[in-house]
Amino acid sequence: MHHNIKKILYTAEDISARVRELGAMITRDYQGKTPVLVGILNGAVTFMNDLMRAIDLPLCHDLMALSSYGDQTVSSGTATILKDATLDIEGREVLIVEDIVDTGITLQRVLTHLGSRRPATLRVCALLDKPARRRMAIKPDYHGFTIPDVFVVGYGLDYAEAYRELPYIGILKVNG
Repeated sequence: MHHNIKKILYTAEDISARVRELGAMITRDYQGKTPVLVGILNGAVTFMNDLMRAIDLPLCHDLMALSSYGDQTVSSGTATILKDATLDIEGREVLIVEDIVDTGITLQRVLTHLGSRRPATLRVCALLDKPARRRMAIKPDYHGFTIPDVFVVGYGLDYAEAYRELPYIGILKVNG
């Protein structure tokens, strides 16, 4: 375990098993369709790569980048689009892939933005759901784990661009 991690919440094995379960659910729910997965950079990349391999369907993918944290452990309260998705999603089944739903501010911005492009459906798959901090009335359609109000890193999640490479999800030490 990394010295700046207080506690491991989910091991690599826990995550892998849950991603397979999510992939099976998505495969069932999108049977006969070709969903477009839109991953939110940078945190969702690791999760989205594993999730795509766990979905037994043809699919397309795209990426968006937003900023709401900077180098802080709490959201700034605003979400700015830094990189937009480029695929035409009108009339298509779209699944937003997010690392964590915290306040919901970033996700609300993505839902509004992509919703204006008139997809057939617009759903959310988040690895982590942290409802204790929710400021927007948003609930992911699929989620891997519900976590308490702690700051987590690993498996793509970062603090100031560090810790993304950790194979597990752990609680960051406050003074870390």
